[in-house]
Amino acid sequence: MTEGSNVRWLDWAREIQALAQTGLAFTTSQYDRLTFERLSEIAAEIVAGHSQLVFPEIKRVFSLEPGYATPKVDIRAAVVRDGRILLVREKADGKWAMPGGWADVGDRPSETAERETQEESGFVVRAAKLLGAFDANRGEKASVFFHAVKLVFLCELLGGEANPSMETLAVDFFDFDNLPPLSEHRTSLRLLDEVRAHLADPLRPAAFD
Repeated sequence: MTEGSNVRWLDWAREIQALAQTGLAFTTSQYDRLTFERLSEIAAEIVAGHSQLVFPEIKRVFSLEPGYATPKVDIRAAVVRDGRILLVREKADGKWAMPGGWADVGDRPSETAERETQEESGFVVRAAKLLGAFDANRGEKASVFFHAVKLVFLCELLGGEANPSMETLAVDFFDFDNLPPLSEHRTSLRLLDEVRAHLADPLRPAAFD
């Protein structure tokens, strides 16, 4: 998908799809249903026309998100050892990110941060502090289609050892001033700067958009 937070076609497609999805959830009119279905197709056509994704696959993904359109929740774990941040290398793009992923239904956000860290890196952690809640579709270098909110937890390292998973190629700790190429829609420099700020000031309040 095209990179850049100022890609207006992506903003338009998101909004059209959200309106269509919400409309389909509440309409009782067959005429309106056809209208909203067509709006969803237009959103899919916009994405297909500006990315490497194909129209049938986009329509299928849209169909998996029924009901009132709300943001998805992406949770990331900031784990620091000896002043170095834990990052995992994502199989999806070969770049690096803090452990994490989409929140699962029924799980506490802190549990997601702890579980994803162990699954993706092999390290056992405890979520100790919410560092911030961020709009994941603003200020990021690469955008995902669905609007998302990103929660970042500072986690205490309890044990374990580096062990890549089905989703990760490698696991390592990095100096904040010597970072590898970042998977920026997963972990941006803005998020890492916020981690550093909390390490420097443990009383710093949670950041938010």
